[in-house]
Amino acid sequence: MINIVLYEPEMPENTGNIGRTCVITGSRLHLIEPLGFQLTDKKRKRAGLDYWDRLDVTRYADYTDFCTRNPGIQMYFATTKARQRYTDIAYPEDVWLMFGKESAGIPEEILVEHPEHCIRIPMLPEERSLNLANSVAIVLYEVLRQQDFPGLESEGNLHRLTW
Repeated sequence: MINIVLYEPEMPENTGNIGRTCVITGSRLHLIEPLGFQLTDKKRKRAGLDYWDRLDVTRYADYTDFCTRNPGIQMYFATTKARQRYTDIAYPEDVWLMFGKESAGIPEEILVEHPEHCIRIPMLPEERSLNLANSVAIVLYEVLRQQDFPGLESEGNLHRLTW
């Protein structure tokens, strides 16, 4: 199972998009509070469309609560500060991927405890970061690619025409 962990997300649109991505990939979403919005926010609902009701989502009061409720997990931390790329890792079947809040990322106090599990998405050095929802999708689909997209359809179908 792939687990997407959002550390204190601030923007409801990103969380809605990430929730939708989790539903269509069969991934779980974990939200570490405080959140920068209410889960009933219209923007989150609009971004998540009608997928949110089918989302496997767990909320945590804070990072300590998250760690207490999930001991012994193998977590990877997406950060612009990492030495290794997200494609350098052979991800385990049961993987946890943490992404930080939009304005500040994952706190460095957490990152320095796990330097070998920090990953980054390559980008131009003068740029700050990618959009959170895009970053989640990029790394999540690399994990799925490595696992040969288990349970996901292998071909698409045209709606009105045939090849």
